[in-house]
Amino acid sequence: MREPTFLILTALADGPRHGYGIVQEVRVLSGGRTSLLTGTLYTALDRLTAEGLIEPDREEEVDGRVRRYYRLRTEGLAALTDETARLRQLTTAAEARLRAVRPEPA
Repeated sequence: MREPTFLILTALADGPRHGYGIVQEVRVLSGGRTSLLTGTLYTALDRLTAEGLIEPDREEEVDGRVRRYYRLRTEGLAALTDETARLRQLTTAAEARLRAVRPEPA
């Protein structure tokens, strides 16, 4: 799973968000390293919807513009859980190797 996909799913894990809310949450989650462009975000949202990982939640009108909210589906939660476990396993392996090369100070 690519990092932007992981971050979008993570942004939706605690509840529905609209596009700009997802962009803001991804920026926070990534410590400012990832800034999604609008085109990139909506392409990803369309793909994740087609894959059955997320779905539209609701729409609301704000200042004459429609905001569409998205939510994580059960399949999306499972994919996020699996990817989190995979990343944890890789991180644990990397940390073990780093400790072998650079022992922690006493």
